[in-house]
Amino acid sequence: MFKTLVNAFKEKEIRNKLLITLGLLFLFVLGTWIPVPGIDSSVFEQATSENTFLSLLSSINGGALTNGAILALGVSPYITSSIIMQLLTIAIPSIERLARHGGEEGRRKFNKMIRYGALVLAIAQAVGIVVAFNSSGSAITDVFFGSTVVTAIFVVLVLVAGAMFTVWMGEKITEIGIGNGMSLLVFIGILSSASISILDTLITIFTGQATDEMIWGFIIFLVALVVIFALIVFIDLAERRIPVTYAKQVRGRKLMGGQTTELPLKVNSSGVIPIIFASAFLMFPQIIISIFWPTTPFAAFWNEYLGAGSWVYSILLALFILIFAFFYAQVTFSPEDAAKRIQENGGMVASYRPGKPTVDYLRKVQKRLVLFGAIFLAFIALIPTLIFQAINVGNLVNAFTATGMLIIVSVALEFNKGLEEQMIIRNYKGFLK
Repeated sequence: MFKTLVNAFKEKEIRNKLLITLGLLFLFVLGTWIPVPGIDSSVFEQATSENTFLSLLSSINGGALTNGAILALGVSPYITSSIIMQLLTIAIPSIERLARHGGEEGRRKFNKMIRYGALVLAIAQAVGIVVAFNSSGSAITDVFFGSTVVTAIFVVLVLVAGAMFTVWMGEKITEIGIGNGMSLLVFIGILSSASISILDTLITIFTGQATDEMIWGFIIFLVALVVIFALIVFIDLAERRIPVTYAKQVRGRKLMGGQTTELPLKVNSSGVIPIIFASAFLMFPQIIISIFWPTTPFAAFWNEYLGAGSWVYSILLALFILIFAFFYAQVTFSPEDAAKRIQENGGMVASYRPGKPTVDYLRKVQKRLVLFGAIFLAFIALIPTLIFQAINVGNLVNAFTATGMLIIVSVALEFNKGLEEQMIIRNYKGFLK
């Protein structure tokens, strides 16, 4: 990856794209530290440290919520809106036709609907955060016209504007052509939170404030982190290659085909999507409760026994990961379509006749791969967190979540692939000239 990055910087066109992308990412990180005028950031910091759900939400956005920054909402409204729209494509046929069969114009309208949904969710989240934090700790001051209400309205507007500015930055990075913008923003946000947590731990150790237990816990944590990252990379790149043989065909005066190729099926084809879907599904009730009933006994009961970090939450998370993995596999890969394309091109899967036998074989392979990938995702979602909690590494537990580690690996590999494609296109153009 580093070699690809060095080679990319040698090409002026790609270097300019990289510099613009890095500039937008730096602007995003800067926005996670600039506080919103009219709020008491110490209340935000205390509220997120006491709530596991808010702490996880803040870590994805680079700690912006903890800092009470202008980009406190980050990419969360857009991601939630995108997930809702993806689910609606299954439930509503008209939206499915618009997204998948509407061409470029259909995709443009579909993306516009996602942005409108992100705006509505950003307003709801901003209002909920202001109301919940102010009722629990007087987070809003009276800096504007001596009125808390006016200041609260200003804070809501700033938070919503920050969320939509984040959407604009993500789409602009995507237009540049190197990787997915939203994924890169989440990637840099997680890395920012993680690096700060590691730096704080190192400062505690080197200033002599850490106990021997904490030092050994930090060492074990680093070793476990390397092993987990290696496992994620290994599974993410793993694939089942199904041999496909194409018969010889005479087209005009040319003899075509007569070769053997492979149909690659990724072991973890759904990537981090099932974890994101499962987490969003389970966290949605907690978001509603934190907005409308933040200080009630019911909210305290939910946060303790059903909220993020509880045993019930972990079990439900693993169960929903399995469900969404199979659900997403049905959406992204169709054995019928794959078998039809192979047959239309004069090919056949080795030892299986075209038609129903090939479809049944591909479906059986797909189910096994999805089951293995889902079990792996459930394992990654639960075991590392339990290990980190057992060795007592403090804030590093929230900084290195399963979703965060999977996103870091997936986005890094996707970014490397995008750079390689840019290099190939550039070299191809140079060859034609």
